[in-house]
Amino acid sequence: MRHKNSTYTYKHHKISSHILLVALTSLLFACSQPSTDAQHIQSVSNDKSATTDSQAVQTSAAEIEPVMTPVSDSSTSLKNVSATVYKTPDCGCCEDWIEHIESHGLDASVQHPEDLSLFKDRYDVPQQMRTCHTAVTADGYVFEGHVPAKYMAQFLASPPTQAIGLAVPGMPVGSPGMEQQDKFMPYQVMQMNKDGTTEVYADITSAQQQL
Repeated sequence: MRHKNSTYTYKHHKISSHILLVALTSLLFACSQPSTDAQHIQSVSNDKSATTDSQAVQTSAAEIEPVMTPVSDSSTSLKNVSATVYKTPDCGCCEDWIEHIESHGLDASVQHPEDLSLFKDRYDVPQQMRTCHTAVTADGYVFEGHVPAKYMAQFLASPPTQAIGLAVPGMPVGSPGMEQQDKFMPYQVMQMNKDGTTEVYADITSAQQQL
């Protein structure tokens, strides 16, 4: 009887050991799985990180890409406009002003009358507005002195009903045709009206404002 118990105990221990070994093997295998899962998770995380980084780079590149703003071409602002300029033969600044308006598309013809004041009288240029040259467009609008092409175009695009044209009295330094290096004198572009009155059309406070 004692021998049977001993045999039973030995077999029991052997079975228990076998079960324990299987259990340990399963446990070790199970423990190794999270490692593989962790690697997979890390791989996915890295992929997502790489995708995010790529998107960030693309976004950053889009943010710093310069926006191309169409540049207005002022060289055609007086296209299809023609005018006759009355001036004295020896006026260099008048020639420079004519080059200025022609560079903006205006078709200019030049005359050198013996008495320039007769033409200023003819076109009703007020005495206080008179200066070195008078330009008269084919439509009959008058531009006296160094009026910037920018404001000529603006005026001709929508002429005020009471106006005959624009004038820049005197010869302000820095106005078109009166450039002297980087010197500039603020001035006003005046509107000349049919009743002989004048009013401020534009205040020019910097050379850039004329462009």
